[in-house]
Amino acid sequence: MSDPNLLDISTGLKPLSRLQHPRDVIRQFTPNWFTVVMGTGVVALALDRLPATHALLASVSFGLWLAAGAIFLACCLLYAARWIFFFEGASRIFGHSTVSMFFGAIPMALATLLNGLLIFGPTHLGLAPAALVLPLWWLDVALAMICAVAIPYLMFTRQEHRIDQMTAVWLLPVVAAEVVAVTGGLLAPALSEPGQQLAVIVTSFVLWGVSVPLALSILAILVLRMALHNLPPREMAASSWLSLGPLGTGALGLLVLGQAGGNVLAGQGFPGAPETLRLVGLIGALILWGYGAWWFLLSLAVTTRYLRSGVPFNLGWWGYIFPLGVYCLATLRIGDVTGIVGFSWLGAALVAMLSLIWLVVAVRTVWGAYKGELFVAPCLAG
Repeated sequence: MSDPNLLDISTGLKPLSRLQHPRDVIRQFTPNWFTVVMGTGVVALALDRLPATHALLASVSFGLWLAAGAIFLACCLLYAARWIFFFEGASRIFGHSTVSMFFGAIPMALATLLNGLLIFGPTHLGLAPAALVLPLWWLDVALAMICAVAIPYLMFTRQEHRIDQMTAVWLLPVVAAEVVAVTGGLLAPALSEPGQQLAVIVTSFVLWGVSVPLALSILAILVLRMALHNLPPREMAASSWLSLGPLGTGALGLLVLGQAGGNVLAGQGFPGAPETLRLVGLIGALILWGYGAWWFLLSLAVTTRYLRSGVPFNLGWWGYIFPLGVYCLATLRIGDVTGIVGFSWLGAALVAMLSLIWLVVAVRTVWGAYKGELFVAPCLAG
C-alpha cells in the first residue's frame, strides 16, 4: 500500500498541482502578472545605474532586462488567450474594484522595457533603438491615457468603493502616465528630428501633469483612510509601498525631463530653457523625494508590523519592488545632478535592498507559478 503522506508530497511537486486543469492558467490569468515585468525590469535598470559595480553587473542587468522582455511576451500571449477563449470571465474584470486597477501595470511594464531598450540597445545589441522605440512609445502613451481615464470612470460608474476598503492600488492606473513620461524624457535626446523631439517632450510633460497631481490627491485620501480605519488587511500588506511609486517616478521624471526638455526647447528658440528647467526640475524632484522619504519610513514601519503576524505570499508582493526601484533611480539621479555623495551612497544601499527583496519574491513567484497557486482571478469568485 502506498503511503498517503508520500502521495500528497509527490502530487504537490507536480506542475500546476493546485489547479483543476492546466487550462486554468489561461482562465485565471490577470494583469497582476505584468507587475513581475515591472519589478524585474526596474531591478535591471537600477543595477545598471551603479557606477562602482557597472562593469561587474553589466551582464546581470542586461540578462534581467531580457528576462523581463520574455515574461512580458508570455504575459501578453496568456492574457490575449484569456480574452479569446474565456471572454465572459475576462470581461468581469471591469466590475472588480481591485483587479481592474492592474490594467495600469501593462503600459508601465512596456515603458520599463522601452527604457531598457534605450539603455542596453546601443551597447549590448548594437542597435540605434530610437526608431523602434518611438512608435511603441506612442502606443504606450495611448495605453496609459486609456488607463488614466477609463479605470477612474469605471470606479465612478460601475464599481463599488468605500473609503474603509481603499488601498494604494488606486494609484496603479494613474501612475502609468508618469512612467511613460520618463521614457519620453529618455527617448527625446535619441531622436534626430527636432520636430519629433519637441512632440515627445511636450507630450511627456502633459503625461506628468495628468498623473502626478491626481496621484498626490489619492495619497491625501489614503492618509485619511488609514487614520480613520487603520491598516488594510495583511493580504494587501505590500500595497503600502505603492505610495512610493508616483513620488519616485515623479521626481525622476522632473530630473529627466528637466535635462532633456531644456535642450530641446533651447533649439526651438527658448535659450534660457536648459538652466530654468534643470533648476525647477531639481527643486521639484527634491520636494517629491522628501515626501517619498516619509512614505518609505512609514512603509518600513507598517511592513514590520505586518511581518510580526505573518503575511501570506501572493502576486501583490511585487508591489514591494517597482515603487522602491523608481525611488532608487530617483535617489541615484539626484546624487548625479547635485554631486552630493550621500545621495549616491543611499541610492546604492537602496539598490542592494531592492535586489534582495527581488530575489526573495522572484524565487517564491517561480515556485508558486510552478504549483499553479498564483493563478487566481478574484473577479471570477462567485
